[in-house]
Amino acid sequence: MARRSRGRHIDGVLLLDKDTGMSSNFALQRVKRFFNANKAGHTGALDPLATGMLPICLGEATKFSQHLLDADKRYLVTAKLGQRTDTSDSDGEVVQTREINFTQEQLDAALEHFRGKTMQVPSMFSALKYQGQPLYKYAREGIEVPREARPINVFELNFISLEGDELTLDIHCSKGTYIRTITDDLGEMLGCGAHVVMLRRTQVAGYPYDNMVSLAQLEALVAKAEEESLTLSEVLDPLLLPMDTAVSDFKEINLSDDLAPFLMNGNPVQVANLPVDELVRITLGDEHKFVGIGQMNDDGLLAPKRLIVLRAESE
Repeated sequence: MARRSRGRHIDGVLLLDKDTGMSSNFALQRVKRFFNANKAGHTGALDPLATGMLPICLGEATKFSQHLLDADKRYLVTAKLGQRTDTSDSDGEVVQTREINFTQEQLDAALEHFRGKTMQVPSMFSALKYQGQPLYKYAREGIEVPREARPINVFELNFISLEGDELTLDIHCSKGTYIRTITDDLGEMLGCGAHVVMLRRTQVAGYPYDNMVSLAQLEALVAKAEEESLTLSEVLDPLLLPMDTAVSDFKEINLSDDLAPFLMNGNPVQVANLPVDELVRITLGDEHKFVGIGQMNDDGLLAPKRLIVLRAESE
């Protein structure tokens, strides 16, 4: 007997504007429930303190979420100067208080230190794992474990304002960059200490800020659907971006429809002028229907890496 599918088949990417005070997994489960989706996954957790862009992949789009995990991010961060906390943010306990005494020139020099390619030691209050356990679990028990410095790239670090003891910055950075760590390190460099009091992710890859939607907005749309006897697909599905937006920066390889049966069964196909060792976005036919991503194999053929399940429009 076939197992009954839970939820509906719905594919796409929702740009959630996550609220503060909630975990990314909580936000993910709420979105999944609102859409009644059978499958969902997020693309890089935000701390409970943080707000902003959290792309949620639904259905077949989850197959490409890793590429958003690897994408560049942009943040707006406000740091409180003069206080250092054990978590480098306002959720932690203050461990040191110092006077704020630096010039604008010293601040500019300190900010320059963080621009470009550097090595960063991750915070103990991160989800990185050591011997199978997240670092934050060790931190909560007061255990310090070794962490290796990792390469990061800060493409832009823009000074926004300094009002009283609050410094606001705009940071465009590579994956794996911990803004809390930059804030803590900056505070130490300035000699006063600092911790994050506001963190907002404003961009992931090339996704537009204006397309974000909050849980409150989703809840209102679901209520509207119930009141007006509308379906979820009518009120919620228009908010979804196409699943191939997760790999929109990949070169497109468009194949003829007659190659579809071979490709969709996992077989490599012959393609002229295929870039070597480069993941490509595969589309079919004149309509350029997205079907997945692939890469040239050792035989010089386009081999599928991740393919979507093609379903009838009525499913």
